[in-house]
Amino acid sequence: MKKERSNVPRKVATVVPIRPAPAAPAVPDNDAGGRQQPADPPTGSGPSRAAARDEGLLGAAPSKVEGQLERVLGSVTFRQVDRLKRFLNFIVSEALAGRGDRLKEYVIGVQVFDKDSSFDPRADPIVRVQARRLRARLGRYYREEGGTDAVVIDLPKGGYAPVFKNRESAAGSRRSLGTALAGQNTIAVQVLADHSPAKELAYFCDGLHQEIVHSLAKFETLRVLAVQPGARGFEHEYAGQVAMLLTGGVRKSGDRVRVTLHLVDTPTSSYLWSESVAAAVVHKLEPRLMDAGQRRGTRRPAENLAARNLYLQGRYHLNQRTDEGLQKALEFFEKAIVEDAQSALAHSGLADAHSLLAHYGVRAPSLAWATAASSAAAAVMLDGNCAEGRTSLAHIKATQEWDWHGAEREFQIAIGLDPRYATGHHWYATSCLVPLGRLDEALDEMRIAQSLDPVSSIVARDVAMIHAYRRDYEAALEQSDHTIELNPHFSPAYWALGMIQEQRKDLDEAVAAFQRAIDLSPNSPRMHAGLARTLALSGRKADALASLRTLDSIARQRYVSPMEFAAVRFALDQPELGFRALNKACADRAFDVLALKVDPRFEPLRNDPRMLALLAEIGLS
Repeated sequence: MKKERSNVPRKVATVVPIRPAPAAPAVPDNDAGGRQQPADPPTGSGPSRAAARDEGLLGAAPSKVEGQLERVLGSVTFRQVDRLKRFLNFIVSEALAGRGDRLKEYVIGVQVFDKDSSFDPRADPIVRVQARRLRARLGRYYREEGGTDAVVIDLPKGGYAPVFKNRESAAGSRRSLGTALAGQNTIAVQVLADHSPAKELAYFCDGLHQEIVHSLAKFETLRVLAVQPGARGFEHEYAGQVAMLLTGGVRKSGDRVRVTLHLVDTPTSSYLWSESVAAAVVHKLEPRLMDAGQRRGTRRPAENLAARNLYLQGRYHLNQRTDEGLQKALEFFEKAIVEDAQSALAHSGLADAHSLLAHYGVRAPSLAWATAASSAAAAVMLDGNCAEGRTSLAHIKATQEWDWHGAEREFQIAIGLDPRYATGHHWYATSCLVPLGRLDEALDEMRIAQSLDPVSSIVARDVAMIHAYRRDYEAALEQSDHTIELNPHFSPAYWALGMIQEQRKDLDEAVAAFQRAIDLSPNSPRMHAGLARTLALSGRKADALASLRTLDSIARQRYVSPMEFAAVRFALDQPELGFRALNKACADRAFDVLALKVDPRFEPLRNDPRMLALLAEIGLS
């Protein structure tokens, strides 16, 4: 496979000259929802540079536009998004030069994202993905830092030519409080959300809010913005006025109450810190507990560094979530056990590798579950205080045994042992809280996981999936774009993007996302099934059946989860075949059946007696 050139852009801090964009070759372009566009006209056919620089055409004086561009590129909002800065710089420079009509996907892909001449926008949606992120980032800038700016740079939907507007002077006459305060040590504390089943903890949430404000107000160098207890929607009304926002929620399980807190950097909307109060207490007690254990003679033996090194290499490959990566991870964990048969970490890694090999269809679940379960049990037997081993065992209880109470108990023990183990929070969310439909709690756990491992592609992808399960498709779309920005070659991110676009009824974009996923993982059954389903929903039955035949041919060579066939059959309006596949998926303990209760693809079947029977079998009725 030909290796693509690096997509890492050069940093852009000010307006820099960019060479004129070349005319695109006569290849299909799909700037307007996938419809084919003619090749770009020759350079001489566009408006002259002098005409383009006329303020009447631009909507604002060119010198003001250039100054505004420099201001936006140097802002806090655009500080850590170099590719978006390069994108914005390019399209504004082209528009000012009179070449706005030539800003097509192909040109932008080659000039901004370093694609080669074979770049096909129909198969690679990177330009459309980044355009959505740029529009969102510009919107955030003008809501916060640029609230009083005289010139507005906008990127209307449906194209890539920017629009410049002079803002009415009356609208910008009052200096924004955010401009005055956001750069200082300012914080606001949002009233914690009550996630208890009966919504019975409002008094506790308000009281805890007051206690936190009281404690923070004691710091002379910190300004705490006054917010009335009980206020909701705060983050949208005041986010531009403070540098930091403390938010979170409270949930109850039996006699236990758990408080989760998040510290957000408001100018960039990024998490600075996330923690649960229960986890924080355990973290404080851990040294004393360890000392007591050592006094009782429970000191751990010296660690085998060779086994540890092999274990870490296995974790690295495991996190790639590719067929090859999972196989390599398995090999490294097996080598680690040969090096040190008493390593709880190595046995935990082996359990996780076998589990993921089944989840991703590399091996049939029947061939992986027994080894996964025995390895997880061995890890806990060797070291009951190993958070990784407890997490592996909890994952087995959820995905293989459908023991939701037992799984949650193990996950909570694991998180208590090591609150900073990102996989513990990640899998607690995806394999326990999501199946149970506790999506707000799942999102809280995923945010903690992401704060602990901000460069994890799979964690970022699963944050998008939980937004989709919550039917918040705009947030899911933005998170998918972030995941692709994080790792442009991560095919599961394009699968998530395709599924989300399908739910938004933007089927052309969904097809493009699935095609890109297939380019990256040509032998992945999930990617072909996603494409087949979307083609069926688009009315392209012949193409959908052709993709389904491809899926059948893959199934003759390797295991394919029946869930993939079920999703396609329902889209083809073949419910009997769809339910037959779902029943087979349950019999196989296929991983995707865990999300059956919340997966929007199966929403129309929610009240079907056959679906209700399946959910009851899984223990999710």
